[in-house]
Amino acid sequence: MKLFLSFVSFLFLSSNLMAQTKTKENQIRKLEKEWTTLLDKKDTTALKSIWTENYVVNNAMGKIVNVNDILALIKRGHVFPKVDRVVEKITFQDDLAIVMGSEQEHSKDGKIKNRRFTNIWMAKQDSWKLVARQATGN
Repeated sequence: MKLFLSFVSFLFLSSNLMAQTKTKENQIRKLEKEWTTLLDKKDTTALKSIWTENYVVNNAMGKIVNVNDILALIKRGHVFPKVDRVVEKITFQDDLAIVMGSEQEHSKDGKIKNRRFTNIWMAKQDSWKLVARQATGN
């Protein structure tokens, strides 16, 4: 009987953990779409609410930029190209979510650049914040 109760407890805890992970994964997938839309809209207030203060990007041109650099670009009128992102894997490690996948950047002249990305999110006070990003392209 003890073995049976242990097994039932294990199944319950496992299914509960899987449900929590699925909920977190759905939150991250939603945020991945949302922050790209905010960038397109140049909504710096909302972007700052999603990024950590120390958000850092190693961009596809091989340059490391921070929040202030990105905000200055937006203020100067920079238009970020349209990007289609495919999330291939989300891994959770303690309070981090590591998102990996591929992107297609669509330039104004119709060219498409393929790249790989990694985005790192951190759970902070009941929300997720984007901590770092790496994008590598051709």
